[in-house]
Amino acid sequence: MATIREVLEEGDQRKKRSVEALKRELATVRTGRANPALVENVMVDYYGTSTPLNQLASITAAEARLLVVQPWDRQSLPAVEKAIQKLSIGLNPINDGNVLRLAIPQLTEDRRKELVRLVRKKVEDGRVEVRNIRRDVLEQLRGMEREKEISQDEGKRAQDQLQKMTDLYVGEMDGLGSDKEKEVMEV
Repeated sequence: MATIREVLEEGDQRKKRSVEALKRELATVRTGRANPALVENVMVDYYGTSTPLNQLASITAAEARLLVVQPWDRQSLPAVEKAIQKLSIGLNPINDGNVLRLAIPQLTEDRRKELVRLVRKKVEDGRVEVRNIRRDVLEQLRGMEREKEISQDEGKRAQDQLQKMTDLYVGEMDGLGSDKEKEVMEV
C-alpha cells in the first residue's frame, strides 16, 4: 500500500523527467548559433548498427556559426557525412578527409517563425504530458480514497499539493519555451 507522499513523489519524479525531456528536445531546435546538440543524436549507420553520432565522434562549436565533427574512426567519415545530409535542418557538411565542418547558415525570417511554431508545439506536448501525469496521480489518490486508505480531507490536501506541483512544472516548461523562442528570433 502506497502512502500519499509516495504517490506524489512518484508523480513529481515523472514530471521532472518530462521537463528534462523537453530540455533535450528544445536543444535540438536550430538557432542561428552553432550548438553540438543539433547533431549529437543523429543516428549513423556504423558497420550495420544505428549509432548516435555523439558515440562516434567529438562534436565541437569551433566558432559561433561552425560545428566541427571529428570521428574517432576515420573510416566512418562518409557514413557520418551521409547521416548529417539526411537531416532536414539545412546543414551541408564539408569533408576535408579528417573532420566534417558544418557551417550554420543564417536563418530567414520565415524559417525563424516556423521554428518558433515548432518550439511552441514541443512545449505544448510537454504540458500535455505533465497534465496526463497529474491525471494518473489523481486517479491513484481517488482510488486510495475509495478504498478508505485515506480520508477525504487528506485526499483534498493531496490534490491541492498535486495541482501546485503541476502548475510549477507547466510554468517551468513555459519559461523554457519562451527562452528558446527568444533565442530563435535573435538575429
